Amino acid sequence: MWRWSINPIDPIRYGRFACLAVAIGSVLALGGCRQDMHNQPKMIPQRGTSFFADGRSARPQVANTVARGQLRENSYFYTGVVAAANGYREERDEMPFPVTLQVLERGQERFNIYCTPCHSRVGNGLGMIVQRGYKQAANFHDSVRRTQKLSHYFYVMTNGYGAMPDYSAQLTPEDRWAVAAYIRALQLSQDATPADVPAGEHVENLKDVAEQLGYPANFAGPWELPATAVQVLHPDSSQGTPAMAPAAPAPPPLVVPAPGQPAAKTKSTANPPSGAQPQGAK
Repeated sequence: MWRWSINPIDPIRYGRFACLAVAIGSVLALGGCRQDMHNQPKMIPQRGTSFFADGRSARPQVANTVARGQLRENSYFYTGVVAAANGYREERDEMPFPVTLQVLERGQERFNIYCTPCHSRVGNGLGMIVQRGYKQAANFHDSVRRTQKLSHYFYVMTNGYGAMPDYSAQLTPEDRWAVAAYIRALQLSQDATPADVPAGEHVENLKDVAEQLGYPANFAGPWELPATAVQVLHPDSSQGTPAMAPAAPAPPPLVVPAPGQPAAKTKSTANPPSGAQPQGAK
């Protein structure tokens, strides 16, 4: 303060410096307010343009280019089919990678989560929603499903089939193959013979195991299909898939009498006998 008292501020000189500082700041501020970034030539997505001949601002990808991580060189791994000699695509009875115990355990886990509501834990089509009126699910243990190629199950899970939706969003390709391998393991477990057991392994009767674990006597008995709106008939080789038929026979056609004639009496067979049961599959 004593310096200011000795050399007081000159108002004229101070005003000049202040004006100079304001001028320099204004020049710098105006220099940064250019509209080049805002008005630069650019393409706005989903808008047309007259710059390109096709009128589209978004340019298509260069032909035969593949994004990183989307090469999918092994088409069988992602589709479950291969090109055949006749120009069609065919399924194969093989896995695209080795099947280990970890793969089967993963397939069992995914199968129990996504497949059992329709196909049940054992794959006989006796799922809970089928018991409550949903369309009959496939029985993996009938003669048709046992002869289908392994990749057929992967293809159905990828694209859906009939009333079954696709599960490509819920299951990765690896999980779909794991589920297919587990389905084959289920089929082998129900169609195996003592000769298929490795030497030195002890074979036990399933009924004896059920009794030891305290399950009822019918726990190891044959599987029964649910009494839904349809029943499964014996496979028809001409159709390629098991035929479906109504659970009850259709009523006879209604006969309209001619004028002046009495109406003919018909016997309805719409309701089956009380003891009739739909034919089941084991």
